[in-house]
Amino acid sequence: MNAPFRLTRRQFLIRSLSTGAGLTLALYLPGCGREAESGAAGPGQAGERVAPAAEFEPNAFVRILPDDRVEVVMKHLEMGQGTFTGLATLVAEELDADWSQIVPVPAPADPERYNNLQWGKLQGTGGSTAIANAYTQMRQAGATARHMLVQAAAAEWGVPAAEIQVSKGMLSHADSGRTARFGELAAAAADQPVPDEVLLKEPEEFSLIGTFLPRLDNAAKLDGSAAYTQDIQLSDMRVAVVAHPPRFGAKVKGFDAAAAKQVKGVTEVLEIPTGVAVLAADTWSAIKGREALQVQWDESGAFRMSSEEILADYRDKARGEAAVARSEGDAAGVLENASTRLTAAMHMPYLAHAAMEPLNCVMQLTDDGCEVWNGEQFQTVDQQNVAKVLGLKPEQVKINMLYAGGSFGRRANPHSDYLVETAHIVRAAQERGPVKLVWTREDDMLGGYYRPFYYHELEAGLDGEGMPLAWRHRIVGQSIMAGTVMEGGMVKDGVDATSVEGAANLPYAIPNLEVDLVTTELPVTVQWWRSVGSTHTAFAVETFIDRLARAAGRDPVDYRRGLLKDHPRHLGVLELAAEKAGWGRPLPEGRARGVAVHESFNSYVAEVAEVSVGDNGRINVERVVIAVDCGVAVNPDNIRAQMEGGMAFGLAAALMSEITLEDGLVVQSNFDGYEVLAIDRMPEVEVYIVPSTEPPTGVGEPATPVIAPAVANALSVLTGQDFDRLPLRLAV
Repeated sequence: MNAPFRLTRRQFLIRSLSTGAGLTLALYLPGCGREAESGAAGPGQAGERVAPAAEFEPNAFVRILPDDRVEVVMKHLEMGQGTFTGLATLVAEELDADWSQIVPVPAPADPERYNNLQWGKLQGTGGSTAIANAYTQMRQAGATARHMLVQAAAAEWGVPAAEIQVSKGMLSHADSGRTARFGELAAAAADQPVPDEVLLKEPEEFSLIGTFLPRLDNAAKLDGSAAYTQDIQLSDMRVAVVAHPPRFGAKVKGFDAAAAKQVKGVTEVLEIPTGVAVLAADTWSAIKGREALQVQWDESGAFRMSSEEILADYRDKARGEAAVARSEGDAAGVLENASTRLTAAMHMPYLAHAAMEPLNCVMQLTDDGCEVWNGEQFQTVDQQNVAKVLGLKPEQVKINMLYAGGSFGRRANPHSDYLVETAHIVRAAQERGPVKLVWTREDDMLGGYYRPFYYHELEAGLDGEGMPLAWRHRIVGQSIMAGTVMEGGMVKDGVDATSVEGAANLPYAIPNLEVDLVTTELPVTVQWWRSVGSTHTAFAVETFIDRLARAAGRDPVDYRRGLLKDHPRHLGVLELAAEKAGWGRPLPEGRARGVAVHESFNSYVAEVAEVSVGDNGRINVERVVIAVDCGVAVNPDNIRAQMEGGMAFGLAAALMSEITLEDGLVVQSNFDGYEVLAIDRMPEVEVYIVPSTEPPTGVGEPATPVIAPAVANALSVLTGQDFDRLPLRLAV
């Protein structure tokens, strides 16, 4: 990032949406444009129709209106993580716009123009990639718009472009005293030639990046004008709820809809592939109709194992063959001859996403295809899967991206489960108006697609000074990539990369290393969960490292220092967190500190947890110090918020959250059983950001996996116990 960034060979295209109306800037990157197709959705708002460009339909991100508004088209979902603010900051920085001018506009579903640059031809939000993939792209869009505004002003005023200043949405020329707002020059700028090259700012020139900016979604969420799926009301719309099978693998055998149809407001009862749908005039009537519905389930092929039986089965499977994820040296041979050997066996439960907004979707058939309103996280996959159900082309599925009340991965379902369910209802109902599918909290909690259940076995051999000579790590669990569009790229030689991430890329300097995987197949539906594989591997690795340090009689921070000599960014956050936490300084009686450090999504996080145990045996996390290295800090306040929120999400899984099964039935159905962190359990949190000029990396997930091992390690110091499962439980 130290050298000026130049674009050449006319890599930008520009056009106006309507004659003289303003300037719309489109950024074309190699592999991200397409030949124009008449009637494609445009950038003004999701689904707007615009005239095609002459050569390519551009990938438009910036629109400057005559009233000075700067619309920034957002290709990523805003689900509370601050994406709208972050992406807009990048444009506003290079454009030199005033923050009050910026208006976020959701992009239409179009993978050719709005693809995630780290995913290829897929549009979607996830993997903490929003800012990382768009950092240069959005800055280029802003810088090119600025250049063309300056050229328009220079031509109109008859002055050299180099003498024109741009600041906070105003262009000015000191010698002539001329000034103009962006909106006044927008139409003229649209007629300017596209620059052959454009320079981006150096970090020392930033005026917005790295500063506090009010979030662009705050006002709408505070005054209630923010549109979520549940807010959508269409003419003749009906609400649908679905009776799903109580066990995984069960199917509808038969049903009696007579009582359901007697409920006031119920209009229709339909069998669909996932169960029986009850449609009504409103949500309450649909739910009451479902309660009255009589369904007989065919459970001949249903899954009936309990969590304890799954654990026993996984222990057995750990004795069998495994696919090798990483192998260096001779781990087996060195372990065989090691004078000191340590072993551990750990397990982690299924976990629900438990977002504040349960799953929902609005869909209607149109003359041209289908229109969807949704907190849309996985546009390309959802377009394809909905189109398949309805017999349409993907581009005939128009998606309106709304705000989402959290997701943590759930709305990016690889099978588009709840959207496909809505499509089946709409198709079965034929031409009887739009449908809003609503999942209750119980539907959401019982409906599957959990973070998988995992079992880990670890073994290490130490030298005479207590340093590890060999490390062997076996992981047993379901694949979240199997059967998805990502399987081909993410599963190689029997290894799902997401099952072993955080373990196969172990940063510690150990000469003999083996990490392998046993992939299981169960009908319990699973998918990614905030921080994906690191949710379980960080706990296993970081608690085991602490055990090695204790066996060596070494301080755990100092022990890690010696093993991280080749990983300066790991070491940097470890040192910073330890320093700020006062590592080594005495604590009040009954308290202890624990540490963990982990990289995920190319961001490095260390956390120090200060822990106590109450008289009732309750684990209390009193204070957490977080250090993060995520490259350029685009929005520092948002980074702190994501570190705090990600840590709290992981702390819930460390202390209380779990999905368990008995006879194949999910036990937890709401927040009374599936506990999440309440305000009285939230610790004091301090966040420290490592200054950096490296490209920005993700912050939505990397704090989540680090807290559980930090807390467990503190508890081990406090109690002398080792902790082999999540959520954490003290031995009686």
